[in-house]
Amino acid sequence: MIRVLIVEDEPLIAEAHRTYVERMPGFTVAGMVHTGSAALRAASEATEPIDLVLLDIGLPDSNGIDVAAALGGLRPSPDVIAITSERDLSVVRSAVAHGVVLYLLKPFTFAAFRDKLERYSEFHDALAAGENAASQRDIDRAMSHLRTADERLSTPKGIAPQTMDGVTAIVRDAPEGLNASEAAKLVGVSRVTAWRYLERLADDGLVVRNTEYGKAGRPQVRYVWR
Repeated sequence: MIRVLIVEDEPLIAEAHRTYVERMPGFTVAGMVHTGSAALRAASEATEPIDLVLLDIGLPDSNGIDVAAALGGLRPSPDVIAITSERDLSVVRSAVAHGVVLYLLKPFTFAAFRDKLERYSEFHDALAAGENAASQRDIDRAMSHLRTADERLSTPKGIAPQTMDGVTAIVRDAPEGLNASEAAKLVGVSRVTAWRYLERLADDGLVVRNTEYGKAGRPQVRYVWR
């Protein structure tokens, strides 16, 4: 079993992460804490080594990247997946430089969470503790598990990645949300196509549907980024 430490300052979000981990075969929650200092204490004092830390970058008492660096100094050191809403590329580069193996942006669906943990599990199994790699190829194969996304998750049937990126971007940039007609005009697709992608985002929990009742015609749905 891969032992997981959850580090998240929002209790409700931490509980959601716990629920997600418990749905994953081969993983078990070894602890849940809400600060960087508690994370270091829990990892260093654990009776059994922590394999994986799900780490929020924005902690109340410390920078999550500093916590990741400190965790890297433990022996054995746990791997770290950053779970955060921070999109600044300089932060992403710093996180990778300090030992973060994967980066998961909030908000996310269980499918995205499962993808990251499944990829980590394959990486973990490929580089079992205490074993020597037979060759460069063995190391490259293990590392590839972290870099290769499941195409079925990233591009579901009938969903074009470029169109999904375009629809996602315009909804995120619209504080009041958009309806399908407005989205279609901005992205350059048909209203039906825009509606299909917006519904996909809603089903994945990334946007919420707000129904608008006008003076005439049928009510319209406005999609607002969570």
